[in-house]
Amino acid sequence: MSEEEHGPSTDMPSFTATLKSSKRIIAVAGAGLSAASGIPTFRGAGGLWRRYDAMGLATPEAFHAKPSRVWQFYHYRREKALAAQPNPGHLALAMFSIPSIRQKMAPGSSFSLITQNVDGLSRKALEQIADAHPELADEIHSPVVQDSMLEMHGRLFDVVCTNRACGHREYNTNSPVCPALAGTEKVFSENEPEPRIDEEDLPRCSKCDSLARPGVVWFGETPWYLDKIDRLVSEADLCIVVGTSSTVYPAAGYAYEVQERGGKVAVFNLDRSEGDQEADYLFLGPAEVTLPKALGLQ
Repeated sequence: MSEEEHGPSTDMPSFTATLKSSKRIIAVAGAGLSAASGIPTFRGAGGLWRRYDAMGLATPEAFHAKPSRVWQFYHYRREKALAAQPNPGHLALAMFSIPSIRQKMAPGSSFSLITQNVDGLSRKALEQIADAHPELADEIHSPVVQDSMLEMHGRLFDVVCTNRACGHREYNTNSPVCPALAGTEKVFSENEPEPRIDEEDLPRCSKCDSLARPGVVWFGETPWYLDKIDRLVSEADLCIVVGTSSTVYPAAGYAYEVQERGGKVAVFNLDRSEGDQEADYLFLGPAEVTLPKALGLQ
């Protein structure tokens, strides 16, 4: 038997049958889901961590040492996300999270999206669907749907006070987030010289005026919702992996855990990724094309 015959299935009807019979479904999404929306990935060709030092831009230590540089990087990422729109991959997962729609493809199932992305596009997709389909708005805004989207690495548009006695967190989509950062996205997008910005001119807490930081989970910090995610993973009978290189833990281990307990794993990626040869299904190509088809939404 050839190596290909030992590998994951690429048969879409077979996956559709598995989807239809699954009862506890999770999706684990990474940067590849947002690539078609113009959001840079991290480890792929041209990824951010190939061009920039992750340890110098995405750790608490880096922020403590150079808050100006770190804020300029996150200002760049905020501006990219503000200009972006959800692509059909985001919209497919958002539609699938709506119970009245999902029951047509997977009767009697539950669904949770565990996303490593901080760009907010998955939630924006839900809002776009609610705007386009007012008859679904109440269902979309219900706790069942809203709580099924777990942004485990935080949110790019949260601004958090660094004063532990305060700790105020607020959602902020201002462009720029503070006047001093205006135009500094060109440091990363066009390789312009990095200006030095005094700490007092960086984003400040609106409650106590202490230095604020981006509301994302950095390397070395604890992801959000871990207890809930662990429970969902332990119960899942189908794990859909979308647009992730499967190298950042704990998310990289979720598919393996589901499979170890007898569940199925389906990987949707543009290119081959670590461990995907162990998946039950593998669909290579743009997720914005393969995912809507696989979820019966095309």
